[in-house]
Amino acid sequence: MASRTTLQTVLVSLAGIALFAAAGCSNASKNISLTEAATGPAKLLKVATVRAVTRQVSSSVQVTGSFLAEESSDVAPPAAGRVTETPVDAGAFVKEGQLLAKLEDRDAQLRLQAAEASEQQAEASLRQAESRIGLAQGGKFDANNVPEVLSAKASYDSAVAEAKMSEADAQRYDSLIKTGDVSQSASDKARTQADTAKQQANSARQMFEAALNSARQNFQGVINAQASLGYARAQTAIARKAVEDTIIKAPFAGYISSRPIAVGQYVALTAKIATLVRVTPLKLDLQVQESNAPQLKLAADVEASVPGYPGRTFHGSVTSINPTVDSNSRTVLVEAKFANQDLALKPGMFATARILLNGSSMGIFLPRSSVLTDPSTNSSQVFFVRDGKARVAVVQLGAVDGDMIQILSGISENFVVATNHLQDLFDGEPVDAEGPPPAAGAAIRLPYGRGSVTDAPYAVVLLSRAREQAVFGAGA
Repeated sequence: MASRTTLQTVLVSLAGIALFAAAGCSNASKNISLTEAATGPAKLLKVATVRAVTRQVSSSVQVTGSFLAEESSDVAPPAAGRVTETPVDAGAFVKEGQLLAKLEDRDAQLRLQAAEASEQQAEASLRQAESRIGLAQGGKFDANNVPEVLSAKASYDSAVAEAKMSEADAQRYDSLIKTGDVSQSASDKARTQADTAKQQANSARQMFEAALNSARQNFQGVINAQASLGYARAQTAIARKAVEDTIIKAPFAGYISSRPIAVGQYVALTAKIATLVRVTPLKLDLQVQESNAPQLKLAADVEASVPGYPGRTFHGSVTSINPTVDSNSRTVLVEAKFANQDLALKPGMFATARILLNGSSMGIFLPRSSVLTDPSTNSSQVFFVRDGKARVAVVQLGAVDGDMIQILSGISENFVVATNHLQDLFDGEPVDAEGPPPAAGAAIRLPYGRGSVTDAPYAVVLLSRAREQAVFGAGA
């Protein structure tokens, strides 16, 4: 009995609220009628409308990430020194090997001159050592071809021949003395001459061997001179490199993103001369949930959009898939590359990307002219028309198909949306829609969880809900 009394009290109260609201609306209508009578009827904003359509689209995974340079290098100086030239500025494009900065090179030039002089002296010493043994520049050494050795060898050969001749004469005289054809003194003289020639041949042999040893020793001097020349040349190369190290060049072609040095500044080996980045192509690092990892494939197409170019889609492809899953985020790191021939994309840009997978699904599409995007917040919205009023809906955008764009969330199929005067519309504004009518039975989703209504005034909805709660509460 008490519950029924409570229900009656609630219903009477809510009925009073509804009547009060109706009376207020009636008074407002009267005021509007009086205004219209004085100024004429208010004109509604005419808007063109279209109905959301469904199309078959490729299956995809939508993720976000940031663009990175293909190559990025903080160029450091190969030597410490004072900066004398900085011919490039931030933002400039440089070719591989182009000058980035120059250091003072006076000391390096003087050391190079001293090294070159030492090299010339060492080379002269080598030529002198080679001339001593008759060795031509770059020729192969043979001790038997040394002039002194050749002369000693000729003397030795002559002495050997003389000794042989004298020995033959002595033997002949020994034979003749037996027959009495020569005297003993003549035979002794021939023997003495043979012994003398033999001793002279031995002496010539010793001189020949000494000449050979001397030639070999002189060649060792050539070897030492060659070593000295090699050392001098190495010192010259080091000095020349010190000069070259004062010239800092670009290691690859790209753009200068920063140049923190200035003329007159002293830089150490750890200093940064400039930051050089290669932006053609660009990399896009994406983190994909592990549930989608089995569907990822190399060379899969990737579509990306950035806040700086609303409505434009950039195309790339997957170039690498990390074989491991991050244990903290449960994601897989995927790298995609974009040609970026027009240099529209910049390293560090935030991107929303879609990795196309095998298979297809149904998606909701609207004309791109019906979407209003705020670049500052990277958010998009549409105005759908219900009951003669424009209502705003925040949407998430997907793939672009010509003049149509996919709507991932925010509206459902058969929604009727405005395609013009988007900047002039606001939520709840009465409009004169020109286009397809709303679908029958379509309901407007009220904010803050109030449910869905069609043509019923809001106060009646509240009354209906209060009645339901009272009945359910009484039943309980």
